[in-house]
Amino acid sequence: MKKKTKDKMLHNQKKSSSGGKKSNKEKNVEEANNQQSDMGNIQLEAKINELTAENEKLKNEAAELKDSLLRRLAEFENYKKRTEVYQSELLKYAAQGFILEMLQIYNDFERSLEHVEGAKDISAIKAGMKLVFDKFTKTLHDQGVTKMEATGKEFDVNLHDALLQQATNEVEPNTVLSEVESGYMYKDKVIKHAKVIVSKEPEEEPSEAETSKEN
Repeated sequence: MKKKTKDKMLHNQKKSSSGGKKSNKEKNVEEANNQQSDMGNIQLEAKINELTAENEKLKNEAAELKDSLLRRLAEFENYKKRTEVYQSELLKYAAQGFILEMLQIYNDFERSLEHVEGAKDISAIKAGMKLVFDKFTKTLHDQGVTKMEATGKEFDVNLHDALLQQATNEVEPNTVLSEVESGYMYKDKVIKHAKVIVSKEPEEEPSEAETSKEN
């Protein structure tokens, strides 16, 4: 009886010891699985490193773009301020060139007046005044200012101001007979209307029959 029990225990020990050992095939499968797992971990780590590097690169590029944008914005603000100052100065002193030309004429006129006192040759004074006038006219013309020619032309409310009407048969009605004050154009704009006298049709005189009838 004791011998059978002992044999049974030995059999169970051998069975358990043989069942705990792994076969070579199982070991190879497990090793292959471990290698795949390690390879996956390495690839994942490499991908993480790649994405981290790309993220840092994008952050740096974004910072550079922001810095560049801020510099451009500052430059634009400075340009805007310089432009505003330039435009303000331009408007403030826009007439400087014209005034300089006028001052030359003013000096000429002043010298002419100095020679008037005690002068006996009226023709010389007249010639000097004519030179100053011609110079003044040329300066205005160079600036785009021209004098209107209104006499003999049809009255135009856009160009003329009628001071009065004068009856006449010599010209058509609504014709400018004379200028009281000249009008002027600045380039293509009327800056001063000409003050004129305009013709109108004479009123018909009553006939002798109508006159006698009234009497």
